[in-house]
Amino acid sequence: MLRSLPALTLAVLPLLTAAPTAYSAPAPTHVATAAGPAGVRAPLPLFEAIDRLPVAVEHREGYKRDLYKHWNKGLNSGDGCDTRKEVILAEAVTAPQVAAGCKLTGGTWRSAYDDAVVTDAARLDVDHFVPLAEVFDSEQVPWSAARREAYANDQNSPDTLIAVSAASNRSKADKDPAEWLPSDGSYHCTYAATWVATKLRWDLAVDENELQALLGLAEDCTTTTVVYEPAS
Repeated sequence: MLRSLPALTLAVLPLLTAAPTAYSAPAPTHVATAAGPAGVRAPLPLFEAIDRLPVAVEHREGYKRDLYKHWNKGLNSGDGCDTRKEVILAEAVTAPQVAAGCKLTGGTWRSAYDDAVVTDAARLDVDHFVPLAEVFDSEQVPWSAARREAYANDQNSPDTLIAVSAASNRSKADKDPAEWLPSDGSYHCTYAATWVATKLRWDLAVDENELQALLGLAEDCTTTTVVYEPAS
């Protein structure tokens, strides 16, 4: 799944007088290919990518969601949209209208987890593909506040954040692939590859149950590849 990164210019006007404008996303600035920029890895078979994941026992003691500051001002701090809204705009199948304060009306989205069509941005959640609690569990050394904020608002990868139906995201909660998979079975291979890519990008470990679940998925995903760019 490739995302276009939003670049909006919104007039700072009272909501009652601001005329909605259509959102048009620019071309992608990050396309992960074997011949891409420095740091972008060549595609790996899913089994090989899983083999690169460090395995460690999870540790949740001390976790608080607010350790991961989100949402921040996004890629374009002047567009009036925070990271969440920018992701929603970037992933729209049909662009919504955007008014002052990044108020969205109209638009359509496809929720990959449950293959649902969503026609109201308020019914979308922007999910951290690897949930924040799972990130905390999987940090090999404690992260700085800056790194945690960078993860929580990461739009420099097409994988870290995804707009999905609120219902599917609430069902997932903070579960890993050993505990939850999307209801749309056709998305399972992509889900596994994206989970692995995100963990590799951010140098996160997996626990034994998670590892076995990913290996089980890989058995049915023999043509699936993983591409990732390590986070700075």
